[in-house]
Amino acid sequence: MNKPPHKTRTGKQAKDTSWGKVSEWYDKHLEHNDDTYHAKVVHPNLLKMLGEVQGKKMLDLACGQGIFSRLLADKGAHVVGVDLGKELIELAEKKNKDYAFRVHYFHGASDDLYMIKDGTIDTAVCVLAIQNIEKLQETFQEVSRVLKTGGRFFLVLNHPAFRNPKHTHWGYDEQANIQYRRVDEYISESKVKIDMTPGSQTDKKFTVSFHRPLQVYVKALGKHKLAITGLQEWVSHKKSERGPRAEAEDKSRKEIPLFMALEAIKLA
Repeated sequence: MNKPPHKTRTGKQAKDTSWGKVSEWYDKHLEHNDDTYHAKVVHPNLLKMLGEVQGKKMLDLACGQGIFSRLLADKGAHVVGVDLGKELIELAEKKNKDYAFRVHYFHGASDDLYMIKDGTIDTAVCVLAIQNIEKLQETFQEVSRVLKTGGRFFLVLNHPAFRNPKHTHWGYDEQANIQYRRVDEYISESKVKIDMTPGSQTDKKFTVSFHRPLQVYVKALGKHKLAITGLQEWVSHKKSERGPRAEAEDKSRKEIPLFMALEAIKLA
């Protein structure tokens, strides 16, 4: 597959993303740590939802450094991986020598999938990235455009009800010995600057996160002929070390989901 230049259909250079600046950290976090939420919760659960992907043409939207694209290719899928972070795509390409015939990466924006023709994708996935994407409506419009009629779109996100940056927190009731999740805001949409280097006073790096209530996602999907056919909520796999709060912490982890997965089908 011959790759076009890294620019949009209008000829403008694709803008960069704040995640490109933390690409090395992100790569090490995912590739050299087997106890991440990605490895233990998100990827295995999403693969179960996807089912058989052998021979499917798939889009990995906001693919990062390609870790899920490679998992799909291992199962026989043909994958187009797209990300706005040039540094992330460069890392993905470096890891792609064993997948070159099954995975093709492109630097581009989620709202302008210039490299994909209309109605050619069987299944699209967006894994823990939609909260970092500003142009939600345009992104869903493009996903709908490239999907075949009856094609599926799987959207995995931080649970919007319980993981609203700076507005949700863990709390602990000493008298009742209960750990709970405090929610200060939910309905209001927000844009939040996230410190990716907490505790460090030098070489600070930040990303941006967008909070939206669930109804915003549901309405946007429906507007672009993507009908929700499934929803799953996934909890943490972690377990506390022994201590006075361990039981309460472990119970709250199993009761309060960290992630939500939506499945939608492209209507005619």
